[in-house]
This record gives sequence, C-alpha cells and structure tokens, in this order.
Amino acid sequence: MARFDRYLISQLMVLFGFFSLVLVMVYWVNKAVGLFDQLIADGQSATVFLEFSALTLPRVVQIVLPISAFIATVYTINRLSRESELVVVQATGFSSFRLARPVLAFGLAVAIFLSLLSHILVPAAARQLAERESEIARNISARFFSDGSFLHPTEGLTLYIREIEPSGEMVDLFLSDQRNAARPTTYTARRALLLRSDEGPRLLMYDGMAQTLDRDANKLATTSFTDFTYDISALIGDFGNRKPAVGELTTGQLLRADPRLIAQTGSNPAQFKAAAHGRIAEPFLAMVTALVGFSCLLLGGFSRFGIWRQIVFAVVLLVVIKVLDNAVVDIARKDSSLVALMYLPVVVGLAVSAVILWISEHPALFRRRRQEAS
Repeated sequence: MARFDRYLISQLMVLFGFFSLVLVMVYWVNKAVGLFDQLIADGQSATVFLEFSALTLPRVVQIVLPISAFIATVYTINRLSRESELVVVQATGFSSFRLARPVLAFGLAVAIFLSLLSHILVPAAARQLAERESEIARNISARFFSDGSFLHPTEGLTLYIREIEPSGEMVDLFLSDQRNAARPTTYTARRALLLRSDEGPRLLMYDGMAQTLDRDANKLATTSFTDFTYDISALIGDFGNRKPAVGELTTGQLLRADPRLIAQTGSNPAQFKAAAHGRIAEPFLAMVTALVGFSCLLLGGFSRFGIWRQIVFAVVLLVVIKVLDNAVVDIARKDSSLVALMYLPVVVGLAVSAVILWISEHPALFRRRRQEAS
C-alpha cells in the first residue's frame, strides 16, 4: 500500500473513531434517559439500568457508524483540500479513481465491522435483552401475589392471600372481581397455585366457593368447586411464554426459514429472507456513504471558500439511496423471489460514485459543452 494510502486511511480512522464516539454518546444518552425512567419506575436497581444500557449499545453503534463514516470522509477530504494536499497529490498523477482507493479500503473496514455487529453482536444483545425483560416482568408479576395484605392488581379487583408457602402454594385466598358492577363475583379458596400455560398465566384454585351477586334480580348465586381456573393473563400479562422476535434470531436461522420459528415469530418466509439478506447488504451502505461523500467533494475543484454545495449534493444522494433501500426492503418482505433487490442500493451507490469520479476527471468536457450551448 502506498504511503499516501496509509496516510489517508489513518486520518479517516482517527476522525471516524472520534465522530463515532460523539454520536454514540449523544444517541445512547437520549435512549438511556427513557430507559432510566422506565426501570426506576419499576423499582429496578442501577445495576439493571447499566445492564440494559449495555445491551442496547450494539444497536446504537450499528445505526451511528454509517453516519460517522460519511462525516469523517467529508471532514478529512475538506481539510486536505483546504491545505492543498490533494492538489499536490493530483499533480503527481493520481487520478480520482486512484485517490478513491484508500477511501474504498476505509469503507470496507467499516463494512466488515458492521457485519460483525449485524450478524453476531446485535442479535445476541437483542436476545439477551428480551430474556432479561421477560425475567424482570415475571418478577414484577410476582409482586401481585404477596401474602398478608390486600392487593389491587387492577381497578375493580381485590386479592388477599393469608400465606404463601415456600413451594409457591397459596393458602386461604380471597378474590373479589367487581369489574362487572351488575354481577360482581367473589372467590374464596383454601389453596391456590399460579400456573403458566400456552394460553397465558392462570390462577388454579382448590376447595373453594364462587359467589355471584345479580344486582338487577337482587339474587346471590353460590357455587362450590373442587378446582377452578381463573384467567389472569389480562391482569399481569403473559411473561412466561415469550415468543422470539425476528431480530433475535441468528442469520443462519433466518436463511433456513424453519417453519416452526416462522410460526413462533408470527412472520413469513419472505420476512425471514429479507432480514437475513438485509444483514448482509446493510453494512456495505457504510462503504457507499464514504465513497459518495468523497466523490462529491471532488466536483467543482478545490475552493478555499467552502464546499457546502458538494456536501448538500452528497447528502441528497444518500437520502435518495436510503429511500431506495427502504423501498426494496418493503418489496422483499412481501415476495421472497425479489430478495436480490436488497443489494440494489449498494450497487446504485457504487455506480453513482463511479460516475461522479469520472465526471471529476473530465471537467473540461462539460465546460466545453456548456460553452457550445451558449
């Protein structure tokens, strides 16, 4: 690798690291504020907050790195332009495509790091975060069942348990359901258990009685039971039967599109394939952002009066590429046969960069055409 290539890559890497750190901190702090309020309101400790914050960090880094690559490229090339370093290098015979080689290497390095995040760290962190959320939710739901005090899980519902044994069995349970004001029901049971089933959590009561008061008829109906199941999933949620999300699955699982996993996630094979190929294609958009930013800055010469027009042009191009990316993702999620379109934004971005680099090498050609037209 030429000395200039090493020099430019080192400059890009330093600024890339700086801007990545700044943007990650800004984005992470914004996310952490809402997370802090939520966890502290649920009575969680600072350790849990730090754990959750760390698990959200890979996704934050994944979002920020393409932006950092673009900013680092624009800032570095602008500085080299203002200090006439690029002019000197071009005077030695470096073409625009030759100058783009270290930028391409830098973009590939960022894309490789993003691939590690997309395929390994982000799914693993999402999976661990979902499991910890489910575990904490189960602990919160367990607080609805404490002995020796009247509890009100929701409006119109009163629960009292005299004692909860170490095995989890409840002794002498009282449950008053006043949510239907016309027909309130009171349940009493000698023993009860909290069960988790495929349909959600259930309260299984033994040796008890159900008393329903019909206020319109002014009658009390009493029913004794040996065992009775009461659905409480609407009260405390179904935290024991968590279904995996598509973002938690590995890339291999997404590519195989196991029907069992598809049924568990409530998705379809097209969504699985789109997610898998999205993880492959998306990191290379960081390389595209760097090349688009570099190529646009070579347009119009190297002026000391600023390059805002080139920067705005680069941003507009990236917005168009991102809109195209969103469009092809929506198409691929509906039809698995069109999953190859996921790579179209990368191809378009590379083609646009190549065209702009070629134009920057032939400015006289377009200047001559404008003069002939006038």
